[in-house]
Amino acid sequence: MTRSNLAWLICVPLLVLSGLAISYSAPPRTKDYELVRTFVDVLARVDQNYVRKLDDAAKQKLVEDMINGGLEKLDRYSTYFGADELAQFNHTTEGNFVGIGITMGYEPNSGRLMVQSPIFGTPAYDAGVLPGDLLLKIEDTSTEKMNFQEAAKLIQGEAGTKVRITILHEGAKAPQELTIPRARIDVPSVTGFQRKKENPGEWEWFADPAQKIAYIHISGFNETTTDELKKAVEKVQAEQARALILDLRDNPGGLLRCAVEVSDMFLMSGKIVSTKDRNGNGPTYEAKASGTLFEPAESHPLVILQSNFSASASEIVAAALQDNGRAIIVGERSYGKGSVQKLIDLGTAPATALKLTVESYWRPSGKNIHRDQNMKDTDEWGVKPNPGFEVELKDTDRLAAIRLRRQREAVGAKMPAENEKSLEDKVLNKALEHLKKTLTGMKPVPFQDVNPGIKL
Repeated sequence: MTRSNLAWLICVPLLVLSGLAISYSAPPRTKDYELVRTFVDVLARVDQNYVRKLDDAAKQKLVEDMINGGLEKLDRYSTYFGADELAQFNHTTEGNFVGIGITMGYEPNSGRLMVQSPIFGTPAYDAGVLPGDLLLKIEDTSTEKMNFQEAAKLIQGEAGTKVRITILHEGAKAPQELTIPRARIDVPSVTGFQRKKENPGEWEWFADPAQKIAYIHISGFNETTTDELKKAVEKVQAEQARALILDLRDNPGGLLRCAVEVSDMFLMSGKIVSTKDRNGNGPTYEAKASGTLFEPAESHPLVILQSNFSASASEIVAAALQDNGRAIIVGERSYGKGSVQKLIDLGTAPATALKLTVESYWRPSGKNIHRDQNMKDTDEWGVKPNPGFEVELKDTDRLAAIRLRRQREAVGAKMPAENEKSLEDKVLNKALEHLKKTLTGMKPVPFQDVNPGIKL
């Protein structure tokens, strides 16, 4: 499965943010203003001489496209938000929005927009959209030279209306056209192993009930994730879980603050992550004992599952727990997205903002996470599985794991077809095998009551 340049576009937070602190300060009147004279002159000449008269809306779009064209040359994660885009972005960080329910990325070989992941329970998920699907058309418009913002404008709309998209499943020869309703997307970021048969609205939190091995899947890191995860961990603790699998596969990230809180939930002490600005300065986030769950660590092992689509905030969590010796990482090497964006209020009415890359983040060991475009597989980037726990996967293996999870998560799911009974989740099975061996001969130990209350 090819690696994408991830971006939170249509559903969950666009990228890891520095807490969403909003700032505004007008730039000084310096020679910088001379640099924009060409920009203004070009805009004026277009307005006066272009073959077609531009109305105010067209002029505004031209200006925004000119700004974003320049920002994209800096990096793919910096962008300008007009009023509509900013409103959409604010909805995503709150964990809800109007759309079809997909996260988007680039397929690097073709440059086409690609589905990074459909969100469970959304119209796109129900319609059969899969991770890795190429997005070929939105309505009748080709996406060949389309950027994220343009795609968002076409896909999003009023709840209850429909949008027609053309996708190409990975490995398929013919594209598929889907008409998908838009809806208010308000889904949990934390889910269990499977839905209970007797009550599909509730989750079964144990992948192996006999061995008391709990399983929690985190799809993204937004404003509600910390509270959702705290409740889930407290549930498995109440049912005397002996080990925990934290599934971060295909998790494209989210809020930096949330990643720190989630890491802190499983660490009594130690560094979580450091951020550095262009001068090499920045804070280091440390774990605190108060509110730590799933303790003592010696008797309650933790495993993290990750894929090559696990990025950003999910890499912070994986690196923090791996470097502090709290968790074993099983699966594939992560994506390698280690830059931090800040949302800067531009002081306009209606509100607009600049989302700018301002920092990089570094794991507790001091090692780099971010993968630059010229880096090789032999370079230091991302988060690697622990020695002996890397699982080599083919595309068919990844799709098998996704289909199995869909079957477990679907409400009123039917029994798998005969040709699907042989499907295997190799990464999950590797984790279960390790935990069963670890728990053999280990006596159950009560959870340690660490000063209750989540650390915010």
